[in-house]
Amino acid sequence: MLDAYVTALGMVLDPYVLFVITASAIYGLVVGCIPGLSATMATALLVPLTFFMPPVPAIAAIVTTSTMAIFSGDIPGCLLRIPGTPASAAYVDDSYQMTLKGKPELALGIGLWFSVLGGLFGTAVMMVASPAIADFALGFGSVEFFWIVMLGLGGAVFIGSSTPLKACISLLIGLLIAMIGINNPAGQPRFTFESTEMLGGVSLIPMMVGMFACSEVMRHMVSGGGAPPVVIQKIGPIFANMWRLTKQYPWQLIRGSALGTVIGIQPGSGADMAAWMSYAMSKRFSKEPEKFGTGHPEGLIEAGASNNSSLAGAWIPALVFGIPGDSITAIAIGVLMMKNMAPGPTIFVNNPENVYALFLVFVVANLMMLPLGWAIIKVATRVLTVPRKILMPIILLFAIVGSYAINNSLFDVGVMLAFGVLAFVLEENDFPVAPVILGVVLGPLLEEYFINSMIKSDGRLIGLVDRPIAAVLAAITIGIIGWTILASMRGRQARTENTAA
Repeated sequence: MLDAYVTALGMVLDPYVLFVITASAIYGLVVGCIPGLSATMATALLVPLTFFMPPVPAIAAIVTTSTMAIFSGDIPGCLLRIPGTPASAAYVDDSYQMTLKGKPELALGIGLWFSVLGGLFGTAVMMVASPAIADFALGFGSVEFFWIVMLGLGGAVFIGSSTPLKACISLLIGLLIAMIGINNPAGQPRFTFESTEMLGGVSLIPMMVGMFACSEVMRHMVSGGGAPPVVIQKIGPIFANMWRLTKQYPWQLIRGSALGTVIGIQPGSGADMAAWMSYAMSKRFSKEPEKFGTGHPEGLIEAGASNNSSLAGAWIPALVFGIPGDSITAIAIGVLMMKNMAPGPTIFVNNPENVYALFLVFVVANLMMLPLGWAIIKVATRVLTVPRKILMPIILLFAIVGSYAINNSLFDVGVMLAFGVLAFVLEENDFPVAPVILGVVLGPLLEEYFINSMIKSDGRLIGLVDRPIAAVLAAITIGIIGWTILASMRGRQARTENTAA
């Protein structure tokens, strides 16, 4: 392992890789601090460029962009009360109240400093846990992986969403899309409508670019709007009180980082759920809960550490089992497959240097966040004045060119536009988009593992639970689904009783 880390360090310190990390960091910081442009969209737009890169810089671009964008979403939330990313919405009231009190540098400093510490905590857990879990998973068969995939799908629908029924419908749409083409165990063309372009299935990258970038452009066209009003503030020293706050709130830092990592490991959750849950936990256990929402730093510290630690946590199931922890790692899995680095426990055997290079990129990206984050904070008021009517056409142009460049095919441009319309319609009706991506990514794996398991058991369904680990995974999956359905029924009954009363 030590030799692999030495080799990986040499790969990360390559001048080209460092240039890619720096460029991706600046890109992620700028996109993340513009309201409405999410970290997922920033990552999806970057994917076509990774097609022309070697594996390590390609993954470094994805990791660095997402890490920076999650942090910089705090900037418009603090200055404008408009969260740049969904993860920043959990604590926007506290950060904006600090700005109104004349302390924007304190709120932004907390966001930057504790995001870095949380990110490094999650990275350390990922570096220690991933190889150990992979060693354990090497003994898994198709039955165990079938239930792992089912657990990922169930967790995304029933835990990672506030509306399980709508999330389930979105997931079914994704599974239906995954059935298109000839890439199935039977080799039978399905839903191709006699189109040769459809035989290979729906291309994942144009689909994701459409769902996360094109849909945002359409939303802007419908809603209109120009540049947001910028609160002009003189921003003082960013790091002035950070060490004092670290010593004052150590348990909040540790608790937020740990909870964020655990939530990140749960497929379908993501940084926004980590931030909301950590903020709620901080308020629940605080000695001063009445101060939350008035510019109190405690919730900012815990939630800020949590959302960045969840990014590293989400890579653990993505690397070990090929199951995305969030929408960003769903995109990353597509990039890994494109670079012949199929996720799974064997990736630590077949490509250990590349995996350890990914770990080191997380460390470098989080450390680079300190100087680059300081710089973007200082110029934030200028970045936030970019009119959306200028920004959106540029985003659409990059989406079209990137989708075409992958296979030099206009069909992929049509795929991108079609899925942009689909995502727009879904989100306008409060259907989550992430389960669609999850269904497309995991659908082929679910079918493959199920067919292999049935072949091994001569078609007997008992073969899915006749091994100890498979039985435990099955019980957990069924328990999660059953518990959520029961909780939903109880909530509906309580609402009915309240209405009757």
